[in-house]
Amino acid sequence: MKISSLLLILSTRAILRVFLRMGVFGLFLLSALDSSFLVLPFGNDLLLIALVSSNRGSLVWILYVVVSAIGSVVGVLIVDLLMRKMGEKGLERFVSQKRIEKLKQKLENKAGITVFIATLIPPPFPFTPVVMTASALQSPRGTLLAAVFVGRLVRFGAEAVLALYFGRQVLAFMNSDVVTYFVYALVGIAVVLSTLSILRWLKRS
Repeated sequence: MKISSLLLILSTRAILRVFLRMGVFGLFLLSALDSSFLVLPFGNDLLLIALVSSNRGSLVWILYVVVSAIGSVVGVLIVDLLMRKMGEKGLERFVSQKRIEKLKQKLENKAGITVFIATLIPPPFPFTPVVMTASALQSPRGTLLAAVFVGRLVRFGAEAVLALYFGRQVLAFMNSDVVTYFVYALVGIAVVLSTLSILRWLKRS
């Protein structure tokens, strides 16, 4: 095994352990990061499933779902505050003109429904560009945040229910080598994309 791969595995395990030890707050933080400019595909989903599967004997799973949804709203609010000021001209720095035109048609009259659907679809669907475009086009903030909250409640609620009924199988599957290396790959991609995203923001600020 290459040294770089070994370092990635060790760092990934350390990161996951940190968020797991943080419990509810870790879930909130990861959800907020996942819905903002940082790229953490499936991160909050996996953490939510792991926490729910480990606490199937209580109703704490409801808290996990609500906290995850609130964290997503906070992440989207950060994006909204920045993109609403930048407007459509600033949006062109981060989203292609072709995609903007497609999203504009959907967001002009059905912003809430469009954002709601975007919250339900897992990666690689570009959720952040949808939020960025909605904010840059000055879609009502209340509608945007409400759509994110309800959509995430539905998505995370469904994942939590599956974790409740298939908890042992889920934990066994998540501890398998396939999922382990899958997570390693996602973290590696997340680190690269998040770094590029941050550098791009710093450069254009």
